[in-house]
Order: sequence, then structure tokens, then C-alpha cells
Amino acid sequence: MNFGFNEEQEQLRAQVRRFLDHRCPIEEVRRVMAAPEGFSRELWGEVAALGWLGLTVPEAYGGTGLQWIDLVVVLEETGRSLFPSPLISNALATSAIVEYGSEAQKSRWLPLMARGERIGTLAILEADAMMPAGGTGLRGVPDGDGFTLTGEKRFVNDPEAADIFIVSFRRGDGADDVGLAVVAADNAGVVAKHYPMIDATKRQGIVTFAGVRVGADEILDCAGGVSAAITRLFDAGAIAVTAEMAGAVDAAIRMTVEYVNQRVQFDRPIGQFQGVKHPLAEMYVDLESFKSLLYYAAWSYDHSREEVSRYASLAKAYATESFVRTGVDSIQLHGAIGFSTACDIQLYFKRSKWARPAYGDAATHYERALALRGV
Repeated sequence: MNFGFNEEQEQLRAQVRRFLDHRCPIEEVRRVMAAPEGFSRELWGEVAALGWLGLTVPEAYGGTGLQWIDLVVVLEETGRSLFPSPLISNALATSAIVEYGSEAQKSRWLPLMARGERIGTLAILEADAMMPAGGTGLRGVPDGDGFTLTGEKRFVNDPEAADIFIVSFRRGDGADDVGLAVVAADNAGVVAKHYPMIDATKRQGIVTFAGVRVGADEILDCAGGVSAAITRLFDAGAIAVTAEMAGAVDAAIRMTVEYVNQRVQFDRPIGQFQGVKHPLAEMYVDLESFKSLLYYAAWSYDHSREEVSRYASLAKAYATESFVRTGVDSIQLHGAIGFSTACDIQLYFKRSKWARPAYGDAATHYERALALRGV
């Protein structure tokens, strides 16, 4: 089996990198992350026109009908550039509607999301930050042919940018007696608010639902069970975050290599010293190792459902540990300047702090991978 990228995927990578280098270099990242919304509506419209937002949307609904491995190519480059945007959030909400939406729901939402006219995100985590459906506490009270939702969701990515939320809610007292609904942000009773983050290129917060009614036409049909659907979205989130981590780790390594080859000590570039070479080599080995797991997980998402959970967990766990080490070691190799906000390497360290718990930390995923093997 050939695990290399084909010519079209490499062309896609080159296109994304050219666009981000030209339209969102690190100076623009700093400007955008300080803006009230945390992302640029202008750039969002441009990436929509380039087809990034509809990459995994079927052609019948305005997308290009590609697969998750193609989306990984894009996310690696957005991670490399620290591109501030709700791209991952929108991709996950899109996937939920593609897989579990009715024909009417797909026709209503997917074209708008592919064109960048509506932004989606997941709202499925609560106070304990646990993903399984059994941990859902947001109550849905039967109301005619629908439900009235009361409660809150936490750890919601891009809450204030989102126009629609994919919300899990409790329909009864059974462990899997849970539903998924598409809730518009402008519904009466929906309040979204972000809170300060160490990584200003990402937004996360709380969404409160105070007597929000969802009709039968807004409830997703999870034929295999809502617990399985949420697990699949969890896997997709882990893969997406790992893809951005891969690009960010690669960029941090390259930035550090460039610095140590310029910084002179004892009449030699410090990059010539073994104490500098060894940690850089270890960073690179870690990167290449978790990228292999990432690519197989992304391929499995579309082609081998029985394997995706295990490999998504292995990739996210390994990448999380590697990114944190890379962030710390890169700053150390930069010396005192690496700790200053004027130095760009600290932005990658801060991104590692966002990525670490996103869709499960390393310990969570190692335990999950072992459990899936029956250990």
C-alpha cells in the first residue's frame, strides 16, 4: 500500500502554503489574533472561494467531495502558519451533517457552510470534559415534535464565530438516550461567550441554552446510535488537531534550525554543537513518527472504520507529547529571547498548550488505545 501523497494532494498543499505565506504571514497572524473576533472575515471568504471549507462536502451540496486525508493536507499547512480561523470547528460540524443529516438538513446547511456564509462548531462537551454520550447532562424536555434544551456546553471551540452548533442533549435517563441537534446561534435563548486563552490564535468558551426549542427537522438521525456518532466526531476532532500539530511542529523545528545556524557562540554557530543537534534530531524523529500514525488514522476515517479510533488515539497521544516537548525545547534553544513575546517561537509553544487537551490529552488517548485492544 502506498502511503505517499499523490500529485493532486501535493498541488493542494502547495496552493495552501502559497496562499498563507502571501495572505497570512506571521505578522498578519499577530494582527488577526488580537482582533475582537479572533479571525478575519475577509480571509475566511477567500479560503471559502479556494474550496477549503467544502473539501469533504459532497459535490451535490456545493463541495468538492474529497476525503479526510485531503483535509489533513490543508490542516497541516494552517497549523504551520498558525492560521487563526474556525476551520477545524467548521470541518467537524460539516462532517456531522454530511454523515447524520437528512436530505433537507444537508441541502439547507452544507452549501452555506461550503461557501463560508455559515460557520459551524461542535457543542458536545460539558463540565467533566468527557466525550462519551453517557456524560451528556444538557436536558432536552419533550415539546411537541421536538425538545426544549436547557443547560450549557463548555469547551466549545469558536463559540462566538459560530452560526450553528451541533449539540448533544439528553432525551431520557438511559446511558445512550441522547440526541444530536443542529441549533442556530440566533435562536432565542442561545448565548455564546469565549474566555481568555493562552493561545490567542484559538477561541474557546461556553454556550448556554435557556429554553431553546429544537424541532424534529433539526434533530440529526444517528442510525448507529448517538454514542457511536459522538465517538466518530471525537475521532475526527483528534485527527484534525493532530494534523495542525504536525504542521506546527515542523514549522517550530525549521524556525529553530534557522536560528541556531545564525546564533554564534565561541566563534561557531551553536547549531554545530552536539547539545543543540541532539534535541533537534529527536524533535524530527518524533514528528515523522506521529505523522505516520496521523496519515493512517485519516485514511482509516474514510476506509477502515474499525481501525480509526485506535489510530486516532495513538496519533493524538504521541503528537501531544511531541508538540509539548518541541515547544519547550525550541524556546530553550532560542535562549532568553525565546521567552519574549517579540519572538515568534513562543506562539508555537502557546499553540501546544491549546492542542494538548483538545479532543483528549495524551493520557486519555493512551488509555483509550489500550482499552480498544482489550488491555
